[in-house]
Amino acid sequence: MQLLARRLVGAGRAEDVVQDALTLAWRKRADYCPERGTPRAWLLALTADQARKALVRHRSVRELPEQLAAPGPQPADLDLQLAVSRLSGRQRLAVELHYFIGLPVAETAAAMGCAPGTVKSTLFEARAKLRTLLGEDPT
Repeated sequence: MQLLARRLVGAGRAEDVVQDALTLAWRKRADYCPERGTPRAWLLALTADQARKALVRHRSVRELPEQLAAPGPQPADLDLQLAVSRLSGRQRLAVELHYFIGLPVAETAAAMGCAPGTVKSTLFEARAKLRTLLGEDPT
């Protein structure tokens, strides 16, 4: 949860997002349905939703997430981070959950509340857009 929150809102707001997600999970624990996915996928979905809400609340402040501004990352890492930040919200969430958090497609689908085929097509579109944003030849 912490890693996803850091990737979506930056280190400065990640702890608040995780706390909000855990509080919400506790209040909605009776709503959890094992048939819809694992507890991890459910918690990650709540975290992603809380991160989205945090970004909306802070929309007037246009800043790079702290991990992009911090010294240390290589230029290629920064290029990738900036390119990922330019994906649509759905594409970014799919990329974050599948590639950076390491969830399999089925759990990514459960966390996103969609079918595995939707995740696969979203990832396909995201990869194509990333190739364009990074200036890579798609062939």
